[in-house]
Amino acid sequence: MMKSFIFDMDGTLFQTDRILEIALDDTFDRLRTLNLWDSGTPLEKYREIMGVPLPEVWKKLLPEHSLETREEANDYFHERLIQNIESGKGALYPNVEEIFMHLKNQGHAIYIASNGLTAYLAAIVAFYGLDRWVTETFSIQQISSLDKGRLVETIVRKYDITNGAVIGDRLSDINAAKMNKLIAIGCRFDFAQEDELAQADFVIEDLSELILLSSKLNGNYVS
Repeated sequence: MMKSFIFDMDGTLFQTDRILEIALDDTFDRLRTLNLWDSGTPLEKYREIMGVPLPEVWKKLLPEHSLETREEANDYFHERLIQNIESGKGALYPNVEEIFMHLKNQGHAIYIASNGLTAYLAAIVAFYGLDRWVTETFSIQQISSLDKGRLVETIVRKYDITNGAVIGDRLSDINAAKMNKLIAIGCRFDFAQEDELAQADFVIEDLSELILLSSKLNGNYVS
């Protein structure tokens, strides 16, 4: 049987788009107030690069700005995201709690591996009580390389995982699974891109599909 499920957070468990636009608008409003930005909020550009670590995001969004300005924008954006989570403006994807309950009842271990920052992830886990099912949540801040594959490797080594899957919506999740010889399950959700999903072992359109998929795999699938 499948033993370990490693989930991405943004765009997989948490509907980041519910709070993303608000936080991004607030951040660029602040930049406009400081005369550091003079056009619209680059929401679509952010959607295109969604899933990469935040320091990389700000290099893309503010390529002509100083490192100090990028770091300040990143910090403010992060603060606004957490405030929006704690005020209930976000949401989990449908069936997150149901699938977590099912997996735990079947004896599977659940982990979260995210490019999100530690405090941000902690806010989501606390607000929705995900630690009822999740063994441990891992942030990209815990490693120096900012590589999702290395983050998943940290989980694999710590918990001696030899049989499992990585579930996520972006290529970084799929590559992380393959790098660690785990099954790659792509989620066709808000930020997913078809050319990236094509590289997954399986693709789902609702987390509830994991119930049947985990039973079908039955530990016999080799990535």
